[in-house]
Amino acid sequence: MTDASPSFVKLAMRNMVRKGRQSLFHFGLTAVGLTGVLLLLAWFARPVVPG
Repeated sequence: MTDASPSFVKLAMRNMVRKGRQSLFHFGLTAVGLTGVLLLLAWFARPVVPG
């Protein structure tokens, strides 16, 4: 069973190969940003330990 149009993943991979360095840069920015947001959430939601 094959689709007439290429899947989103195939298009994304093709675009990544074509753009190369810019794509990796954007992926890195996204990874750093997401990590930062998760760390901020963890910091603000940390439990308060009495003592």
